Amino acid sequence: MNNKKKVLIVEDNEELCNAIAAYFQKRDDIALLKAVYDGRQALSYLKDADILITDLVMPNLDGYALMERVAQMEGKKPAVIVISALGTEEMVHRACDLGARYYMVKPLNIESLYRRTLEVAGQAASTRVGNGVPVPSLKPLDEKITNVFLMVGIPAHIKGYQYLRYGVRLVVEGGGVMNRITKELYPAIAEHFDTSPSKVERAIRHAIDVAWSRGKIENINRIFGFHIYTKNDKPTNGEFIALVADKLSMELSA
Repeated sequence: MNNKKKVLIVEDNEELCNAIAAYFQKRDDIALLKAVYDGRQALSYLKDADILITDLVMPNLDGYALMERVAQMEGKKPAVIVISALGTEEMVHRACDLGARYYMVKPLNIESLYRRTLEVAGQAASTRVGNGVPVPSLKPLDEKITNVFLMVGIPAHIKGYQYLRYGVRLVVEGGGVMNRITKELYPAIAEHFDTSPSKVERAIRHAIDVAWSRGKIENINRIFGFHIYTKNDKPTNGEFIALVADKLSMELSA
């Protein structure tokens, strides 16, 4: 398999498992190590895998137990991408605590999963698939923003979530607006959602407060790659938006 990253797929839905495996087998920049239908079957392949893609709810040995086995491994460990039909905050946080790099909720877009896999492998998702149509290196920005917020613990049902997502997108795409958060960013978000800048500011503050109140500060620090915050040290709205935007801008330009 040369120097290609080896991918182990664990999914109890045989149709989906086979579909993912078939898609990955056609790619030239990664190697499919094995595709199996439950966690117990996967155990003997863990030591050879660079990336583990696993469902959570499976017979014999579930995805959490599999990630616990990975955490107990000595030396090289596979990076983990979780795919699940269930996306409750508790499940996401537990997966994150066990070291999951990404948590993708079904129904699954296999091309998006492939892009995530390349990202974890440290490669740009620029290749040709199918009949030679190029796959661009830029991943869908909204998908990346959503994944960060999911891992951080900002619930999708509150207004601040939507305002933050739109605001981060504006900053990533527009650059300089971050320096004019009160005069330009809040009004732009407010206009888009037909509300007032002051309500936007309060809703974003609430969303950040909710994330911090859940005590998953280590998850937050791990997502951003360095220890920057404590439970009592919350970022301002502007700092949080800038932090997420900078992270995504670097990933998109890689």
